[in-house]
Amino acid sequence: MYKVFVNDIPIIISTKEEIGEKYTSFPLKKVRLKKVIRKILKGKLLYVNLYHPDETELLKLLLKKMKVVTAAGGMVVNAKKEILFIYRNHRWDLPKGKTEKNESIEQSAIREVEEETGVQDLEIKRFITRTFHVFKRKGKLRLKETYWYEMYTEYDGELIPEQSEGIKKAKWKNFEKSQKALTKSYANIKMLFPEKYLAGQPEDRVA
Repeated sequence: MYKVFVNDIPIIISTKEEIGEKYTSFPLKKVRLKKVIRKILKGKLLYVNLYHPDETELLKLLLKKMKVVTAAGGMVVNAKKEILFIYRNHRWDLPKGKTEKNESIEQSAIREVEEETGVQDLEIKRFITRTFHVFKRKGKLRLKETYWYEMYTEYDGELIPEQSEGIKKAKWKNFEKSQKALTKSYANIKMLFPEKYLAGQPEDRVA
């Protein structure tokens, strides 16, 4: 199963035709995805399930439906177990950005985190997951596929938010402050954190 977020409303991508009475189901292979998204944006649809019986085909079929923009980013943890957040568009977010030609996804993730926050000496610890969300570019709907990595740094210098990208703040946040930030974040960002963490139980590993 996958989730594609339209604002904070998830479109479910699954192998089951029926997942609940509230959901309107469409066959993934035939659905006009942009039409469905526009209905969601207008408030005419809230619960959507796109289904296909073969789980191995779900992602391939999804990525054929819209033009895809690939991005990468990081959940950065320091020696104090603080997490690096950015503040943009009145929401707390994690640093990420579009991948460039001739660089790996991992290189993109590190570069974007450095550019957006000014942090240095990043080390990728592990891959977390991929998230999907819909956005508009020049009036056209696009699907953003973001690769997320857990990163570590002992950098304790100044953080410099990339103002040209609309980032107002870059802040290290401890567990309590992270909890508060996540209440003003995005649904796809919350997916990167374990349920226990979101429920107020700190863990050695936050992702």
